[in-house]
Amino acid sequence: MKTMIKSATVLFAAMTISVNAFAQDTKKPASPPATATGKIKDATITIAYSSPSVKGRTIWGGLEAYDKVWRAGANEATTFETDKDITVQGKPLPAGKYSFFLIPKQSGTWTAIFNKEPKQWGAYKYEQAKDALRVDVKTKALPATQETLVYKINNNGFTMDWDKISVPVEIK
Repeated sequence: MKTMIKSATVLFAAMTISVNAFAQDTKKPASPPATATGKIKDATITIAYSSPSVKGRTIWGGLEAYDKVWRAGANEATTFETDKDITVQGKPLPAGKYSFFLIPKQSGTWTAIFNKEPKQWGAYKYEQAKDALRVDVKTKALPATQETLVYKINNNGFTMDWDKISVPVEIK
């Protein structure tokens, strides 16, 4: 009897494991995680974000409202990390890890926010009192639609490009 119970238990466990293995979701997530890393002078910059797609939607003033704090990506808030003190748009930002938000505006001058609370889901619990730095940035029109949101680090800072807008942020 004990042998039969052990055999049934082993069989049940094997079936459960194999069913779970075949049930794995191999579909690519709608907003896959991505990372941009680079050096600006002697500072190493890392931006971790989730990359949504346009998918024919109206992004600015539609999916993402004007004049409202936005997580600058999808899912968890985008994070920005620097291993050295830097200046952003001419203002100091100490070394550390921050959540990065944007406030899109119809005017073309957006607000970039570096917040001291790096672990946040979206902007739902965003608190302005925890901002380390807020700066204004002038957007640029892209020559063609950027289907998936992408961050690029260059010698002058970084850009967030999505849809028809590029948001350059100057770092020194």
